[in-house]
Parts: sequence; structure tokens; C-alpha cells
Amino acid sequence: MKKVLTEQIADLEKLCDDVYKMTIKSEYVAQNAAPGQFVNVKCGGIEAFLRRPISICDVDRANSTFDIVFQVKGNGTERLSCKCTGEVDIMAPLGKPFEIDDRYKSIVVVGGGIGTFPLLYLLNSSKAEKKTALLGFRTKTSVVLENRFRAAAHHVEIATDDGTYGKQAFVTELLEQHILGQKPDIVYTCGPGIMMRKAAAIAEKNGIPCQVSMEQRMGCGIGACLVCACKTKKGEDDWGFAHVCKDGPVFWSTDICWDQCEDSR
Repeated sequence: MKKVLTEQIADLEKLCDDVYKMTIKSEYVAQNAAPGQFVNVKCGGIEAFLRRPISICDVDRANSTFDIVFQVKGNGTERLSCKCTGEVDIMAPLGKPFEIDDRYKSIVVVGGGIGTFPLLYLLNSSKAEKKTALLGFRTKTSVVLENRFRAAAHHVEIATDDGTYGKQAFVTELLEQHILGQKPDIVYTCGPGIMMRKAAAIAEKNGIPCQVSMEQRMGCGIGACLVCACKTKKGEDDWGFAHVCKDGPVFWSTDICWDQCEDSR
């Protein structure tokens, strides 16, 4: 159940040039949030009137804290990046989470850029016997949270667009190579729409179920507006529009009409 909460900022860390990790003290979120859900944060200021949706990156139930990681893109996230201490107003937890099931013995997560962040909590929550993380970044300086992913997964591979770190490749190429060795029971992916579409196509071609985390622009975060509408399939020959904030952000890849959704991130 979502709540509007005023919580204490426990820590703020700059991970790279424009990416920050904020740790927030919240017993309610720490106990109730599931992997794939997000918080809607009030950044403050007239120029940042609307809340900003940010995925939950990880949860520490023992210390009643959770992490969000965000990239500075405008006035709202710029203001948030300056809040080292004090309180933050959030709505949380929001959205439909990833499906985690004991029957998934081998899982692969495929993340691109800022889309890698919600996959960390998924890995830490899964009890799969084999957990693989395939992560893609633009360049070496944009690689963040590598140590935490290596602690959460049994195997981690990193690709960069320019080859300055890891392999010079698209992260979806890593997925194709990985599947040749051993098919996982499920693929989870989050990142740019074109990347997720390719990852989903690879999974579907190999008969592997795939869940995607869509992160369209949002207005209200609770399904009251139409800002985050995404075209989805309804049966074999019909389609409709889903609210990413309420019906997602996690969907089965086969439910997405990619031609309408992939460029909206």
C-alpha cells in the first residue's frame, strides 16, 4: 500500500559526474517495497512542481533504509542532488514489481545506463541458484555500482559503447552470447527502449520469458493522468493503453507494443 511519507535523508553520494545515490531512512518502505517498484519524490521549488519518479535501487531492512540512484537531468533532480541532509517528501512504494519465483533457478538481468539501478534490488532479493548481471554503459566513467552488482550476482559482465571498460559491445550482444552457453529460466531488463526491445526479442526467440521495466515520463505517479500511457497488447488481435505508473512499470515483454513505447523513455 502506497503512502505519502516525510523521511530523513541518511546519506548522499556522488557516483560519477551526474549520478547520485541517496539513502533514505524509512522503516515503511524498507519493509514493504518490492524489486521493480519506485518512489515519487518531491524535489522542491516552483520550477520542480511535479514529483520525480525514481526506481528503488536497493533496500536494507536491518537498518530500515533504502537507496535511490538518479541522474541529474533538470531542475528537480539538480535540487535533489544538493540535499545532503534533512527530510524528503515521497510517495512510496509505487508500481507493479518484478515477478520473483522459486521456479526460476537461473536468472539474467540486462541493464543499460540508468536502467541498471532497479536490477540490483532484484538480484539481492532473488534466491536463484545462478544469477547473472549483464550491464551496459556509455564509457568507463559512467560505470557505477559495479562492486555491489558483483556482490549480488554470481557472474557479471560489463559492456561499454567505446570499449574503455569491459567489452566493446552492446549489452544485448552479451545476452546473445550468454544464452548460447546456457539458457536462463527468465530474463529481466531495464534501460533504453531500443535495448529492451532487442533483449526481449532475443529472449522470446529462445523461448525464455522476459520481464521489462518501462520508465516513461510520469505526471501523477498513481494512474490519475495519461502522461505515462503505453500501448499494450490485449489478446491476439486487440490492444489498449496501460498506465506505466500503476499497471507497470514492470510488464511481460510480450505484452508491449514496442513500436509505440520504445522512444518514450
